[in-house]
Amino acid sequence: MPITKSAIKKLRADKKKATFNRSTKTKAKSAVDEFKKLLSLESLGKAFSAVDRAAKKGVIKKGKADRIKARLSKKVAA
Repeated sequence: MPITKSAIKKLRADKKKATFNRSTKTKAKSAVDEFKKLLSLESLGKAFSAVDRAAKKGVIKKGKADRIKARLSKKVAA
């Protein structure tokens, strides 16, 4: 367990951040899965939005977001 006051605060902040990151990542993943089921343009827009939001918040890297979006776009074109 942390001893110093700042370490206790850091642990508390890290728990909040982990919860936020997990939920953001889950939302992005579920939007992508939803698109894979439906393969519609509307669900593609939602998936792009969720992935972009996760990248903007730093939950996933920008390159990974771009790669996910490219793969989804390829599925639509096919």
